[in-house]
Amino acid sequence: MKLKLKRTLCTALILLAAICALSAMTKAKGAKSASKKSAKIEVVTTIFPVYDWIKEIAGDADIAITMLQDRGTDLHNYQPTFQDIAKISKCDVFIYVGGESDFWVADALKESKNPNMKTLNLMSSLGSLAREEEEKEGMECEHEHEHEEGDEEEEEYDEHIWLSLKNASVLCEEICKALSSADTANAAKYKANTTSYTSKIRALDSKYEAAAKSAKNKTLVFADRFPFLYLTSDYGLDYFAAFKGCSAESEASFKTVMFLSNKLDELKLSKVFTIETSDGKLARTVIKNSKDKSRKILVMNSMQSVGKKEIAKGATYLSIMEKNLEALKEGIE
Repeated sequence: MKLKLKRTLCTALILLAAICALSAMTKAKGAKSASKKSAKIEVVTTIFPVYDWIKEIAGDADIAITMLQDRGTDLHNYQPTFQDIAKISKCDVFIYVGGESDFWVADALKESKNPNMKTLNLMSSLGSLAREEEEKEGMECEHEHEHEEGDEEEEEYDEHIWLSLKNASVLCEEICKALSSADTANAAKYKANTTSYTSKIRALDSKYEAAAKSAKNKTLVFADRFPFLYLTSDYGLDYFAAFKGCSAESEASFKTVMFLSNKLDELKLSKVFTIETSDGKLARTVIKNSKDKSRKILVMNSMQSVGKKEIAKGATYLSIMEKNLEALKEGIE
């Protein structure tokens, strides 16, 4: 929590400076900048999964799509730049996740110079499908301070909504509506593309369901953060992990290490999972403290830090989820 607070304060200062600079620049340009506005629809989003969904839904429609987190920065460490705020201020459609990492969005939207801008908060659009974060047995939990009597702890929702294929279908429909509202001329095209793309998402969802149904083992052990709450919930799988999905902690206690090691032995699991940004150190330590030192480490990609380099190599939402399925199948066989 202390790391999160420091990051929040730092981002707030950067955002304030960016907003001040943007306001000054906008006043200086005045009506001149408005007259130069392109007729092309400009769509801005934050992270890769949403960017890839928009691309698929847009198809060959003549729109400009910008992904703010294109430099491979982890979702939880992202800080909007002056240029990012400027892009948001003049776009036609702004689509964002809406979780705790997007705390800066409300202030950024105050600087919008487009009165017709369409905004889409994906977590809000999920409604009751959004899940609260869990604190599982054995997990390192962040407690910055004790709550005073009568204080109510705020509910924290897991923001990794894109890691549910079932959510993805719902969210693509919402994106289609937002794009169609801003660009009615291409509404039919967006609808057709969405229908085609969501059929592929549902087909992959069926593969996940089949894998989970036939699994010998229905429990995963993550020696890492755990952003896959939605995925495991979708398919009736259980898990144990070192940290919550949005945890800012990086060091696990001996107690947590031994808990995970003992779980591997108790459940007779041969695989340990990490996410793509892990150096594998914790996983190796967990294995070292278990009875079977030959256990294998498997990696699942949470897509929190996919940038333009990976996109240039052909990464797509579905290709990454296909690879995640292969890792999952190996881990639950």
